[in-house]
Amino acid sequence: MSDPTRPLAVPSSRLSRGVRTGTLTARLMAGMLPGATRALASGRRPDPREMLLTPANMQRLTSELARMRGAAMKLGQLLSMESGDLVPPELAQILARLRADAHHMPPAQLKRVLLDQYGPDALKRFRRFDPRPVAAASIGQVHRAVAQDGRELALKIQYPGIRAAIDADVANLGTLMRYSGLVPAGLDLAPLLDEARTQLHEEADYTREARELTRFADLLADDPEFALPRPHADLSTADILAMDYMPGRPIETVEETDQATRDRVAARLIRLYLREVFDWGQVQTDPNFANFFHDPDSGRTVLLDFGAARSFDAALVDRFRRLMRATAQGEREAIRNALYDIGYMRPETPAAQQETILRMTALVSGALQGGVFDFGDTTLLDRMRREGERLGMEQGFAEVPPMDALFLQRKLAGIVLLATRLRARVDIAAVMAPYLSDAPRPEFCPK
Repeated sequence: MSDPTRPLAVPSSRLSRGVRTGTLTARLMAGMLPGATRALASGRRPDPREMLLTPANMQRLTSELARMRGAAMKLGQLLSMESGDLVPPELAQILARLRADAHHMPPAQLKRVLLDQYGPDALKRFRRFDPRPVAAASIGQVHRAVAQDGRELALKIQYPGIRAAIDADVANLGTLMRYSGLVPAGLDLAPLLDEARTQLHEEADYTREARELTRFADLLADDPEFALPRPHADLSTADILAMDYMPGRPIETVEETDQATRDRVAARLIRLYLREVFDWGQVQTDPNFANFFHDPDSGRTVLLDFGAARSFDAALVDRFRRLMRATAQGEREAIRNALYDIGYMRPETPAAQQETILRMTALVSGALQGGVFDFGDTTLLDRMRREGERLGMEQGFAEVPPMDALFLQRKLAGIVLLATRLRARVDIAAVMAPYLSDAPRPEFCPK
């Protein structure tokens, strides 16, 4: 994959983005020809899927999605996170790279965006503006700046043309995914495509993100374990979100600290997830590691990027509570019924597939009943992964649960991956215990 740290202009018109998608499709198809030739020469019938999933083709796909950013990059992220073991491991591994930083805009393109948003005196609004971004992702990039009155700011600057191109991007890429063989034929991509479209529009709405940022900052204002930025309306526009600059280091650097710190950070993020779901019905659903910082001076965890925050209604939250309680208690039939109620499987789902899902849940039950869980021991995760591969690749499971359920699953999976990275040890049962009761939570704010 090309170097994601170098500047690369974002294709900003619908035409240019459509042309790039078409060109990508043609290049992927051309990349299949050598495999077809080799298969025919050896007397075998060419396997289209095998020919497509070559390292070279996967590199082409990932590099182009990273270059286009926006819906292109987001769809790759959704496929790698939400589809899990439903996509081939080779594709999932490469698409996972799209959760890392993207290319950033070259200086000339960045300057045009600033002038469009702030007018001809754009840079006079700041005592200092760092043209090198501190982060770049699917929707925009973040720059550090100091306002004329001395406020230290982070400016989240949206890529040009991203908002207007969302619907066309999703449609074009959906066509590519369906007809190229990149996803199983039985997988219903429509919910993922619809959700990619919805999520992109929400994340591109910086006014909405400012509201969510304020909401979470208020909810956690008295919590000494977390720090959040506040938005600054006077320097925010439709395409620029100005907020406090928050010092800190990437959350992965906690891996280098002592065991007690690693345990504390992992436990607080698990507890925060439970508060989001069960106390507030309001969840920041993007588990990208880049959305968390660690402040070594204060010991606090810094929460960033609330474009993917969303509300969950009380009925769904109650169904998840029943699933969590049944899993914690190891009640097989209660687990099955809760999985039905949420939509992870149906009564008519083939028995073998249901058994695989129940085995996976039983693995989690065992972990919850064993006291302190050591995330550094990946035996459980490896067994879960093998069962997931059997479910998706061998048994052909291709049912897509409701998107709200997938969002909660996505966030939880991200926290588990982070705890594993930190090799944390957490008494999960103790952390979960306050949330197993059906008693109403006083702060809950349903949809």
